[in-house]
Amino acid sequence: MYAVVGCSECSNLWIIEGRSETSQCPRCGSRTAYAKRKKFVETDDAAHARDVRASMLANRQGEGEAFAELDSFAALEDEVADGVVDDAEYLEESGLDVDEVDAAGDRDPRGPSRSGSKQEIVKGALEALDEPTEDEVVDYAGERGVSAAYVRDALEKLTRRGVASESRGQYRLL
Repeated sequence: MYAVVGCSECSNLWIIEGRSETSQCPRCGSRTAYAKRKKFVETDDAAHARDVRASMLANRQGEGEAFAELDSFAALEDEVADGVVDDAEYLEESGLDVDEVDAAGDRDPRGPSRSGSKQEIVKGALEALDEPTEDEVVDYAGERGVSAAYVRDALEKLTRRGVASESRGQYRLL
């Protein structure tokens, strides 16, 4: 059961499905017993309830005649469902090669992808590698798109701050 109801506080119109004890206006939040709500139409068809509500809103705005020329919601939904163009068809009709577009979407213009910030990658190298040297950390981070200069600078800063230590060319997190 669907009912097109109105709010006595703000004049909002909406559709209620079923029958609850009370209903709350989605616009102003006023709560009123279902029995006291003004019901403009009660129907078992959701599409009919949508049509009635839309017609009432159009009439409020002085567009009742324009609305009368439109098809029902159900007819419009059927029309749209048949007329949807998928992505591949749209690209082909635009003169683009679908396979090239897919391949371009798979490539990252920024180079190799990395997970986390550059500093997190350097710290991740120190955690993942056993007794890593500077070169091993540079290689690890380089595979994830972090420059060697950044890695060397980050290792120096981490060591100075006491986050990592370096002994005989090998690094570890503290």
